Amino acid sequence: MEFEEKTLKRESKFKGHIFEVAVDEVLLPDGKTAGRELIFHKGAVAVLAVTPEGKIIIVKQYRKAIEAVSYEIPAGKLEQGEDPYTCGLRELEEESGYTSEKLYPICEMYSTPGFCNEKIYLYYSNDLIKVENPKAMDEDEEIETVWFSFDEIQKMLENGEIDDAKTIIALQYALLNKENR
Repeated sequence: MEFEEKTLKRESKFKGHIFEVAVDEVLLPDGKTAGRELIFHKGAVAVLAVTPEGKIIIVKQYRKAIEAVSYEIPAGKLEQGEDPYTCGLRELEEESGYTSEKLYPICEMYSTPGFCNEKIYLYYSNDLIKVENPKAMDEDEEIETVWFSFDEIQKMLENGEIDDAKTIIALQYALLNKENR
């Protein structure tokens, strides 16, 4: 069975700094047509960072889309033409004040493939180096960097205090592999 949908027509509805919204008319495998509302995003990078003392770096910030404070691993969007690895190092430094000798890939994933093409590149590092004068955060970012033990993270996950998908995936990875650090 063929699952691919062929785009017949695309109408851009909005083009912003972070994403574009479009509506496609597609031809389905059975010959019928349907509409698809889509969001196109340049992608993002997130870094699961564990300090030499065994603490996980978490960024606490208000997220307007959910009207709540969110606990997340350091992350940010890819700039045009930027390499994901380079972006990971930049975001780690901006949001935590650390850099790393090496970032290890965990996975690449789509955040919400039903309507959005945002790909998130997820990295891990426990080879952190404190940066004396770290790069500044984005002007519109208001974040607090906090550190949690593995036990605290486990409890936060169990209590539903962490609800960001990329962060949950990264932290589950950390908990499953903490003996191998």
